[in-house]
Amino acid sequence: MKLRARDLHIQFGQLQPGPLNAITDVPGVRVGHSNIRGRSANGRDINTGVTLIEPRAGSTTQQPCFAGVHILNGNGDATGLEWIREAGLLTSPIAFTNTHSIGVVRDALIALDRQDQPDDGRLYWNMPVVLETFDGLLNDINGFHVRPEHVAEALDRAVGGPVAEGAVGGGSGMICHEYKGGIGTASRRLSAAQGGWTVGAIVQANHGTRRELRVDGYPVGRYMEKATSPFLRADLPHPGMGSIVVCLATDAPLLPHQCTRLAQRASIGIARTGGGNEDCSGDIFVAFSTGNQQLEATAYERKGAFTCDGLRMVNNDHIGDLFLAAAEAVEEAIINALLAADTVEGNGHRVQALDSATLLEALRQAGWRPRRES
Repeated sequence: MKLRARDLHIQFGQLQPGPLNAITDVPGVRVGHSNIRGRSANGRDINTGVTLIEPRAGSTTQQPCFAGVHILNGNGDATGLEWIREAGLLTSPIAFTNTHSIGVVRDALIALDRQDQPDDGRLYWNMPVVLETFDGLLNDINGFHVRPEHVAEALDRAVGGPVAEGAVGGGSGMICHEYKGGIGTASRRLSAAQGGWTVGAIVQANHGTRRELRVDGYPVGRYMEKATSPFLRADLPHPGMGSIVVCLATDAPLLPHQCTRLAQRASIGIARTGGGNEDCSGDIFVAFSTGNQQLEATAYERKGAFTCDGLRMVNNDHIGDLFLAAAEAVEEAIINALLAADTVEGNGHRVQALDSATLLEALRQAGWRPRRES
C-alpha cells in the first residue's frame, strides 16, 4: 500500500475522518473493482475497468435510498439520473467506468439484478446509475473491452473495509492534473455534538491541469516539473481534458432535496484542489443517504402503503456540518487518488504517478509545514 495524504501528515480542513478514511466508513456501503488489462488484437493497450458502489448489501431495487444529483459541468454522460431527480430514489448500485462502456455496464446491472429477483411473472424495470470518464489515451477505448462478466466481477468483489485506490477499476486509465489519476476515497465523521453521522466520498479523478493543483490550500502545481506531462505532444488535446465523477454517501437521514444539496458540495472539494475550471470536463455527482431504512421498493404490479411512516430528516439548522464534511472528503479523496496511482504506459503514452517525495517538496516550496494530529 502506498502512503495516503494523511500518512504524510497532510490534513484537509477541520473535521476528522472515520477509521478507514473511506466511503465504506458509512455503515453498509461496499465497493468492488474489476481491472481489465491486456492487448487488443490490433495491438492497442487495454487499461480500463469497472468500480461499483453498493449502498447496502443486497438488491438496491428492493431497499432503495433517498438520493440527489448535481452537475457542475455537463460535458459527460450518465444513466439513471433522471429518475433520481424525479423520484429522489436510488434503486441500483452506482458504477464508474469509461465513456464508451456506459451502455454495457448499465445492461449488465439490469441482468444481474433480474437474476436476484423471483421469476414469478411480475413486471420488472430498473434504471441503473452509471457514471463515466474518458480513458482514451491509455486505453483502447474503442475496443469496447468492458463486458458483462467484468460488471459481475466488480459486484461480486464489493465489500466493506479498506478500498483500493489509484489505477484500479474504472480509474485504471484515468489522468488527474497531468499525473496518473483514478479512484480515491475519504470520509468525515461528525462529533456527537454535530450529530455523529458519517459522510464518505469516492471519486474517479480524470480532470485538472498541473499548474492549478492545490493541496491543503497550497499551490503545489506551480512548483512541479511540467516535463513529465503526457500532454506535451502537439497532437494531443489540451491538459485538463477529461472529467471527474463523485459518489457521496451518508448515514445521516436526508430527504432527496437535502441529498441534492449535499451533492452540490462536491464542487467545493474539487475547487479546493484546483479543479472545476475546464469546459471539456464532465463533472457529475450523486449523493445518497442510508439514514431512512424503510423505503418501499417501487413496482408496477402493486401499490405500497399510502404513507411512509417513521421518516426522519436532518434539521437544516445542523446540515452545514454535513456540507463541510462532503467538501473535505472529496478534497482528500482526489489527493488520495493521485498518491495511490502507479505510473502507467499505454498506446505510446506514459503518465507518471505523483510520488510522495515530489508532493512534499512542492508543498515545502509553497510554504507548507506539516500539522501533527493531536
